[in-house]
Amino acid sequence: MKKGLFLFFLLNFLNGSSQEGLPIYTDYLTENYYLVHPSMAGVNMTGGKVRLTSRKQWFDQVESPNLQTLTADYRLSERSGIGTTIFNDQNGYSSQTGFYLTYAHHINFNSSLIPSKRPYPSKDDQINQLSFGISVGGIQNSLDQTTFDLFDFDPLIAGIKQSTGYSNMDVGMSYVTNKYYAHLTLKNLLFAPHNMYGETVDHHTSVRRLISSLGYVFYTDQPWSFEPSLLFQVAELTDEKALDINFKTYYKLRQGRLWAGLSYRNSFEGAQYLDGALLKKQRLQLITPLVGINYKDFVFSYNYSYQQGNIKFGSGGFHQITIGFNFLRGSIDCDCF
Repeated sequence: MKKGLFLFFLLNFLNGSSQEGLPIYTDYLTENYYLVHPSMAGVNMTGGKVRLTSRKQWFDQVESPNLQTLTADYRLSERSGIGTTIFNDQNGYSSQTGFYLTYAHHINFNSSLIPSKRPYPSKDDQINQLSFGISVGGIQNSLDQTTFDLFDFDPLIAGIKQSTGYSNMDVGMSYVTNKYYAHLTLKNLLFAPHNMYGETVDHHTSVRRLISSLGYVFYTDQPWSFEPSLLFQVAELTDEKALDINFKTYYKLRQGRLWAGLSYRNSFEGAQYLDGALLKKQRLQLITPLVGINYKDFVFSYNYSYQQGNIKFGSGGFHQITIGFNFLRGSIDCDCF
């Protein structure tokens, strides 16, 4: 039981706490960097895209963590993109729902945007773009104590459903070409209530998170292309750091592409636990294979995360499914500066 509780808290603190806004998993690898970086709203496209993701952890555990996200972003003009994100994150008795609205400003270093039939670049595209984005929204946190059986003995447990809400904001910038990209985003700029479920207090807590990512696409004369990438994040509240090392390969189809990849997440901190008389330390390490397909305007992806280490909360893993749709329009002629 102690080992299970250890892992429960380890995963929640290092892999996106339910108190710190939208958790960051590997769903950004399904052509959805906008989910992480607001500056990516409308990038590369002369239209828009929608992505719906569902994630479930530990199928063999009751009330295990689960997450649903819905994102949509659209290229309004040669210089403007908009987007929205809605999410629902449940973790046992606690949950949070939130939404964001995004505006992105794009500076294109080409005379025009080439018409695109897809939201991802090819070796023939002429993409050279610097973008800035801001997302503003709100988050509602809830803690359901109605099924607790200890509130008669513990004065801190009220036996009711408590909730609190607060506003938040993300800002970021991106530089994107058809071959390489780099992003830098500061999330959760506004402070959250210090006591999330108690009485209103004057003190507040910083849950800022810095995220940077970069990648490069290697094209070949064959239908194959390859994309290594990195994502690094730092949480200010707990001073925790994690690095994602990703590799994807693509095979071009007549009306889309198949792709597969592997992601490895490694945290730089760990949690101590007792193994008999020995004091040991375990870090969060996740290996995530992923597969997907683009067919015409539709996208489907599945990934499964496997946790390394001696201590695991359950035998079930982390399953995630993403479906999406792309809606494109004609080219945008512009005075891009």
